[in-house]
Order: sequence, then C-alpha cells, then structure tokens
Amino acid sequence: MDATALPLIIQGGMGAGVSDWRLARAVSSAGQLGVVSGTGLDLILTRRLQQGDPDGLIAGALAKFPVPAAAKRILDTYFVPGGKADSAPFRGKPLLAAQPGPFLEQLLVAAAFVEVWLAREGHAGAVGINLLEKIQLPTLPTLYGAMLAGVGFVLVGAGIPRAIPGILDRLARGEPAELKLDVRGAEAGEEFVTRFDPRAFLGGDPPVLERPRFLAIVSSSTLASALLRKASGRVDGFVVEGPTAGGHNAPPRGAPPLGPTGEPAYGARDVVDLREMAALGAPFWLAGSYGRVGGLAEARAEGAAGIQVGTAFAYCNESGLDAGLKRRVIASSATGDAHVFTDPVASPTGFPIKVVLLDGTMSNAEAYAHRDRVCDLGYLRHAYRKDDGTAGWRCPAEPVADYLEKGGDEAETVGRKCICNGLMATIGQPQVRADGSVELPFVTSGDRVAGVADFLAPGATGYSAREVLDQLLAGVLTEASPVRAGA
Repeated sequence: MDATALPLIIQGGMGAGVSDWRLARAVSSAGQLGVVSGTGLDLILTRRLQQGDPDGLIAGALAKFPVPAAAKRILDTYFVPGGKADSAPFRGKPLLAAQPGPFLEQLLVAAAFVEVWLAREGHAGAVGINLLEKIQLPTLPTLYGAMLAGVGFVLVGAGIPRAIPGILDRLARGEPAELKLDVRGAEAGEEFVTRFDPRAFLGGDPPVLERPRFLAIVSSSTLASALLRKASGRVDGFVVEGPTAGGHNAPPRGAPPLGPTGEPAYGARDVVDLREMAALGAPFWLAGSYGRVGGLAEARAEGAAGIQVGTAFAYCNESGLDAGLKRRVIASSATGDAHVFTDPVASPTGFPIKVVLLDGTMSNAEAYAHRDRVCDLGYLRHAYRKDDGTAGWRCPAEPVADYLEKGGDEAETVGRKCICNGLMATIGQPQVRADGSVELPFVTSGDRVAGVADFLAPGATGYSAREVLDQLLAGVLTEASPVRAGA
C-alpha cells in the first residue's frame, strides 16, 4: 500500500443503510475514504424498489449489473411504480441460508454491486465497504458484488476476520471461495461452510478483478498482531476502535461488573497500546471520539495514519438516517440533551451496543414492551448444531418459546431486541405489521453524539459531509494525497 494513497479520514460504515451510497460518494469525492455499510443490503434494495425508486438511480445501477436476467427478475419482483402506500407492509425476501438459492444469491450480489456502483459514480476516489464478521451468511456474495463494482477497500469487524484476506484473493482471481461458519455445539472434526463460485454465478468465465485492500477493525494490538501473522492473506491495515465508538463495542476484557448506570465497565485493560500498534508496521486509524476539531492531529501524533469517524457523518445531510431522527438528535445535541446508553444485552450478537436515548424508539423500554417478538429478517441469528448433525438457526430476540424449542437458554433472551427491524425503521423503511403497528427505530451512535451540533453553521439546523470534513481537517497539513481508486 502506497503511503501517499492513505486517507486521513475514513467515514465509518454505520448500521444498515446509514452509511449509504450518497454519504460514501460525498466523502470519497472530497478526497477521503467513503464507506458503505454492507449490512442488510439485499433487504434495503428490495425496500427502496418498493418505495418507488423515485429518481430511478437503483434501476439505473441494476442496468449495469453483469447478469441482466437477474437484474430484471429483481425489478419485476420488487419494483412498485410510485411506491407502496405507507400503510402497506413491505414484501418479504428469502431468509439468509448457508447455501442460498439462486434468487437470493443474485439479490445479495446485485445489492452490493448497486451500492458500490452508485457510491463510485462521478469521481475518481476509492470507496470502501464495511461488513460484520458475525454476520457470515451473506459475506461471500456481498464481497463479490462489491468487487464487481470496483470497491477499493474492505473493512471487517465484530469478530476475528482471519479468513477474509484469502477470500478476497480467490474472488479477485475468479476462483470459488468458502467461509467457515461458527456453529455452536459443533463437534470435533465437524465443519460447516458457506460457498460461492463466481463462474457458476456468472454462467461463464469470470473476469479477473482488482483485489481491494483489507482493513481489519480491532480493539487490541494483540488481535492486530495475530491477524498479521495468521490471516489467510495480506492485511493492509487496521481500524482501532475504542469503547466510545458507535454501534457494537467489544466487551470489556475480563469479567468486570456493570457500572452504576448498568453499562459495561471498561478499564485500563481496554485501552489499546498505540506504541505496540505502531510497532507492527501496518497503517492504522483510530476510532472512537476522534470526530472533533483536533482529533485528527492527536491521532497522527500517536502514530496513526488518520481517524475513522462515524457519528458526525451519521447526522449529516447525506446519510441514510431518517431525516426526522436527524433533526431530533441534532436539536438535542444543541441543548445538551443527547445521550447514549451502552446496552449490554440489547443486541442478539451478545456484544454491547450503543443506543441513543430517544422517545419513540426502541430505547424506550415501555414502548418496546408492546412489540410482539418476531424474527422475520434473521441477519443476527446464530448457527447451532441440531441433533441430526445439521446446522439450525436461532435468535435470542425471537419468540422465547421458539428459542427454547431450538435448544437455546432462556437467560439469553432477556433484554434482547430485534435490531434488524429497528435498523430498517431508522433509515425510513419500517415494516408495517398486520395489526397496523409500525416497527420502531433503533438509533445507535458513539459517545460523540453529544457534540454533533458543533458542526452546525450559525442559524443552521443541519450540516453536510463536506462541513464535517472541513472541520476535522482544519489546521492539519494534508501531506497525504487523496485516496484514489486503484491506488
């Protein structure tokens, strides 16, 4: 990796659809690294089409997809001219599976292609995609779709992404790839995998693609060192996330009790040794409360190549977050009332997750208590070994009786929330239930949500991605060149 091509600022890959193509395009066209979230892209694509694709951009990107028959089938299945009625439910899509059927596989590849294609249009900058290692089933087709569209960086966190570099190598060469699945209760010698074959997907010789650079998202220098030594291929750098970063956080090391507010108690063991990170010799970016004036200079003084910033971009004009939620959070930040709670149990993943405390959202326990437990999206289900030796799927946020029937522990269901449906509502795609109820948003942010109003110009109620970049870069000598596609 040429040091002159490194970005000073990486825009975080937030939520499902918060870091969408519009935000990534705005950041990348300004010379830094825009990143699309790779979570739930197949679902988001189907719902955008059902909302009418008013500017025609989704259909336009699908017209560039190298499997025209698949693009046509997706449009024929989901496009609603003029958009569905607000009171009508969204049409569903196939649940994720270890070996998806042809239509689901096409949908996964096409959705990633569309998101990256749109993010790359109109500029020469590189675009990245962010995936969660914990969500394994869509990983291979999502990566391939992104690579078909020319993605320049792949960022993976929420786990140990040891297999991803080698997978990128194989997909770039057009070779079949497989990813080992984490299956609870698997016996010694048993292996469960998901596979993807570019040749079979395209129905002919696959093109040789440029291998994107891989950045692992880590919370310790120990994990970074292990990945450099043991990953299946080249690791090009790291994003180092501290416990103040938004979304999912790594659990505290050891087994500390919860703090007085009921949040995980982080201590000295959770502070990353940046001298050790620098000694590894790989570029790294710091994430977690660096999205402020002076944060970039501080990070570079610690040896970092730059910073990753999420929360400030989440509330800018170009992000996919619902406009009404943006206004409410920015207004509460301006009055000093914006707060997050690091919920130790809400996420079905078992990772702590930061939740913005906001009326009318899932953060309100009383409001959420009225929701019937249902798991109809399934991105955060985990695999378990069934008695017959095959893999089954269960989610701690699904109906308790269903979870117990699948061998789950009732204690694991306490306090769990349906983040999948909540994240869709957060980007203006809430499901409407048969009784007329509408899914509530689940808003996640880092601790810096308290300061997002700092990006407002006098008298303004919103701000742009460019205004965020201008403030973060102010006073910093930009000796790094703008990051370019293919650099």
